[in-house]
Amino acid sequence: MSGERGTEPELSERELAVLAVARQGWTDSGARDRAIRERLGISPTRFFQLLNALLDDERALAHDPVTVNLLRRRREERRERR
Repeated sequence: MSGERGTEPELSERELAVLAVARQGWTDSGARDRAIRERLGISPTRFFQLLNALLDDERALAHDPVTVNLLRRRREERRERR
């Protein structure tokens, strides 16, 4: 992807790893939380903070539009229910 986005930096390895974990579509939150801790070495709270920031990042959308758009829709649905 280098050069496609001009001078905009590419996603970091950590950002790519956060997207990869989010892409899994976990049905068991316990397994998801264990995977977050084991694969990323961060708390689930920090994971969701990073993920939320990535959902607003156009670089993440360019890298994985299916996952980002799905998660954006879910986030918006949760906001509308509040």
